[in-house]
Amino acid sequence: MLNKIQEVNSDKSTFFELLGGEEKGAENIRQLVETFYDIMDTDPKAEGIRKMHQADLTSAREKLFMFLTGWTGGPQLYIERYGHPMLRKRHLPFPIDESARDQWMYCIIKAMHQLEYDEELMKKLATQLYGVADFMRNQE
Repeated sequence: MLNKIQEVNSDKSTFFELLGGEEKGAENIRQLVETFYDIMDTDPKAEGIRKMHQADLTSAREKLFMFLTGWTGGPQLYIERYGHPMLRKRHLPFPIDESARDQWMYCIIKAMHQLEYDEELMKKLATQLYGVADFMRNQE
């Protein structure tokens, strides 16, 4: 999954570059992650996935920021600190079904809307993130 972004955008910029590159990419990803978790923390539509997280979301926020920075084509912050993400293995303790996947996608799409992402960028990013979110499913 990590290299899928390069395949999709092999003749174009990476998502990290489209999100601002070295100058603003990490800052924009941080803002996306913060908005995502703020939505998850307060929106009743995300109650199911919110219950899967600890009360304090600080660690989750930081790990998602680090992961997305590398996943989008930026510095591999997550890998440098924790090694290979092994996403599916790390998420196996949580009951992730279609509803959980859809709640996660609801939060990330709502965050992109709130941050007024370009419509084309949002569609491409959401499509790629859906693939990752669907890969996390471990229940029907």
